[in-house]
Amino acid sequence: MSTFWSVFVIVLVVAHLVGYAWLLWSTSKMPEGAKIGETTGHVYDDDLEEYNNPLPRWWLIKFYLLILFGFAYLALYPGLGNFAGLLGWSQTSEYDKEVAAAEERYAPLYRELASIPIPELAKNPQAMQTGQRLFGNNCAVCHGSDARGAVGFPDLTDDDWLWGGSPEAIKTSILNGRQGVMPAWGSALGEDGVDQVAAYVYSLNGRSAPAHLTQPGAAKFAAMCASCHGADGTGNQLLGAPNLTDNVWVYGGSLNAIRQTIRDGRQGVMPAHKDLLGEDRVHIVAAYVYSLSAKKDDPSATTGVSQ
Repeated sequence: MSTFWSVFVIVLVVAHLVGYAWLLWSTSKMPEGAKIGETTGHVYDDDLEEYNNPLPRWWLIKFYLLILFGFAYLALYPGLGNFAGLLGWSQTSEYDKEVAAAEERYAPLYRELASIPIPELAKNPQAMQTGQRLFGNNCAVCHGSDARGAVGFPDLTDDDWLWGGSPEAIKTSILNGRQGVMPAWGSALGEDGVDQVAAYVYSLNGRSAPAHLTQPGAAKFAAMCASCHGADGTGNQLLGAPNLTDNVWVYGGSLNAIRQTIRDGRQGVMPAHKDLLGEDRVHIVAAYVYSLSAKKDDPSATTGVSQ
């Protein structure tokens, strides 16, 4: 917060507290010439008269004590702009203390699990329950609680991987993140060219598309797309280029979705979690993600873990 806004907040808060005290003091005094028990002359609903009686003294004292409490609280705790309070308390410091306490308690467990190779760890039901909780807290917001993904977020339960599904590749993706870059080809191809390449890509997994579009589309694909996706469209995991010959689509496999991807491009980002989770936790999450697809080949890989 800038100095100006800090001073503004301090003045505003103190002025309000002082104003409340003045308001209580001024309204607790009897008007000049008035006597306790007399009416003020105000009548409501024909028969409700307002009497000139002051507030009870205990009530006034209670209000004054509350105002004093407000000043004391603001002196001890944050609330006056950039002033941190005499006790130095903050939500951030409390959070850091809780994190430190949790780290001291759980770090040995994570360290022990992280010493086990991922394929072996993926077969440990108790470890995978820990991995499932870590995944739910840090990954489910994008990939879903069941890890089946959504539009723009890969399904982690199949055996189709943009950057590779080996234990090392999965761990690297989580640790360092990934940056997917599909350039926009709309200006280079034109609308007709986009339609042609989209039709060709649409046909790569056996679906039918008009021949008058797929034939020129194949030539344009070879010239502009094969360097990443391969001449046969099976992709390149070193580049994160997807396999276009299966029926797995991150952004949708309809003709319109493919056309939009080619025309406008895609910029997928998998954030790095190394600093957030640390290597030990990442190792456990990687084992859990690995187990989600490994179970298809080895049903015992995730025994005891609910999906």
